Amino acid sequence: MNVILGVVFHFLGGFASGSFYIPYKKVKGWSWESYWITGGLFSWLIVPPLAAWFTIPGFAEIISGTEQSTLLYTFMYGVLWGIGGLTYGLGVRYLGVSLGSSIILGLCMVFGALIPAIYYDFFPVAGKDTFGEMISSQWGLTILAGLLLCIVGITISGKAGMMKEKEVNGAAGDPHGTAVKTEYRFGLGMFVSVVSGVLSACFNFGLEAGQGMAVVANDAWKLAHPGEGEFLYRNNVIYVVLLWGGLTTNFIWCMLLNARNKSFGDYTDKKSPLLKNYLFSALAGTTWFLQFFFYGMGESKLGNGPSSWILHMAFIILVTNMWGLVLREWKGVSRKTKMTITAGIVIIILSVLLVGRGNSLHENNKTEKEVSYVSRNNQF
Repeated sequence: MNVILGVVFHFLGGFASGSFYIPYKKVKGWSWESYWITGGLFSWLIVPPLAAWFTIPGFAEIISGTEQSTLLYTFMYGVLWGIGGLTYGLGVRYLGVSLGSSIILGLCMVFGALIPAIYYDFFPVAGKDTFGEMISSQWGLTILAGLLLCIVGITISGKAGMMKEKEVNGAAGDPHGTAVKTEYRFGLGMFVSVVSGVLSACFNFGLEAGQGMAVVANDAWKLAHPGEGEFLYRNNVIYVVLLWGGLTTNFIWCMLLNARNKSFGDYTDKKSPLLKNYLFSALAGTTWFLQFFFYGMGESKLGNGPSSWILHMAFIILVTNMWGLVLREWKGVSRKTKMTITAGIVIIILSVLLVGRGNSLHENNKTEKEVSYVSRNNQF
C-alpha cells in the first residue's frame, strides 16, 4: 500500500511540475523576468514557510536549532540548483527544445538519483540506501533498469521533438528544415546542457544535505503519533532553506534582466491587467511548489531516495508530453512523428511501473528483515 501511495504522490508532484507554466501563458504585457520572479516569490519565499507552518509544529525552531554547516550546505545546493534552472534555457537555445530538454532532464535524473547513493557508500547513514546495495539486490537492479528504460523513453521523446521541429519549419517555408538550426551550436550546447543537468540535480543533493531537519520533524511527529508510520510532511522544513538558495540565484538574475531590459515598470504598469498578472503568477508559483510538497509525501511512503527522484523526473517528463498532446502541439506532424512520441510516452510509463516494482521488492525485503529480527529477539 505504501508503494501505491508513494507512486500516486509522485504523480501528483509530477503533474504540478508539468503544469505550472500554463498560468504564465495568461500573463499579458509583462517581460519574462517580471512574471518569473513574481511567481518565484510564491514558489521559493512565501508558500514554503506557509506549508511548513501548517504541517510542522515548531518548524522555525528546528531550523534555528540546526547546525550552521547543514544550513549552509542546504542553501548552497539551492543556489547551484537555481543556476542549473537558469542555464536550462541556454541548453535549449543551442540544441533545440527537444534535444536540449532530453539531455538536461536525462542527466538530472541520473545524477540526482545515483550520486547520493554513491556518496552513502563512502559515508554511510542509517536508513539510506547505497549504490552498492542497489547493484547487489534484486530491488536495486529493478530500479536501475527502470532508470535506464526511462532514459530510453526520454531519448525517443527527444527524437520525436526533433522530427516535429524539422517538419514544422519545413511546412513554414523552409523545406530543408534549416531554420531550427540558426543558433545550433552542438559543442557549446552540450557543455551548457551538461552543466544544467548536473546542477539541476543539486535539488536532490540539497534534500539529502538537509535530512537532519527532516529527521527531527519526523521523530517529533512519531513521538506524538505512535504506530502511525512515517511523517508525510517531514521534507517541508528542508524546502524553506533549500528554496532560499534558489530564490537568491533567480532574484539576482531577474533583477539584472529588469535593469537591462528596462522592465521594472511592469510591476506597476496600469496598461497591463495587473491584478490578473499577479494572480496568474501567484498561481503558477504555488503550483510549482506543489511538485515538491507531493514529492516529500511520496518519498516518505517509498523511503528510497534514488527511486523517488527517478519517479519524480519521469512523471514530469510524462505530464509535459501529455500536455503537448492535449494542447495539440503535435497537430499537423506526420504519422511517423506521432508514433515516435507515443512510443516515448509508453516507454516512460513502463519505466515508472518498473521503478514501482523495485520499490515493492524493497519494501518486502525490509519487512522480511524486520520480521526476522523480531523472531530472533523473541527466541531470547
